Amino acid sequence: AGGPGRGGLRAAPRPRPGGRGAAAASDMPIGLPGAGGRASDAAARRRLGPRASSVFPTPPRVVLDAADWPAALAAARATTGKGISKQAWHLVPRIRELDAAVDPDLQAQVTEAHPESTFAAIAGAPLRTRKRTPEGRAERLALLAGVVTDPDELLAGRRPGAAPDAGLDAAALLWTARRFALGTAEIVGDPAERDARGLRMTLAV
Repeated sequence: AGGPGRGGLRAAPRPRPGGRGAAAASDMPIGLPGAGGRASDAAARRRLGPRASSVFPTPPRVVLDAADWPAALAAARATTGKGISKQAWHLVPRIRELDAAVDPDLQAQVTEAHPESTFAAIAGAPLRTRKRTPEGRAERLALLAGVVTDPDELLAGRRPGAAPDAGLDAAALLWTARRFALGTAEIVGDPAERDARGLRMTLAV
């Protein structure tokens, strides 16, 4: 359910006693649907209201085997009745890589997260500004300043060429990973809903 051009995996390295141990949060989807959608995506959109469009449709598992976008488009349509955008296709290599790295046991420490859902949780309501505008960046940075140590440093340390909002998203993932490590994160979606590999299709906030 992450946004295009992301693929970040952020770890919380200093868990406290009683939590899960070290944890990481990714804005790439973990747990890929078959013919239907994911309950977590639908729930995240409901929670976000005016920012619902920031939750991108999760591609079906069948597209991982596609060699190119036309093949992925045909496979998605045959499986779900809907296509897959070229934007989503460009995320497939990262989704494939993450899917190969995570198994159901590892989900005790690695969770899917959604930065815009995290910002809504910190603020107590969905944000109405867009993160790529000056106003949106300022609002998100102010929210992060209250929950993350040195958010400015995280922004300064983003990879060369990355947009400023990528740093904001990374800091949001860090906050969610921390909560997941402590066992205090809210789980969005149905924990009983699993994909063909047995992966839970939920996200943490």
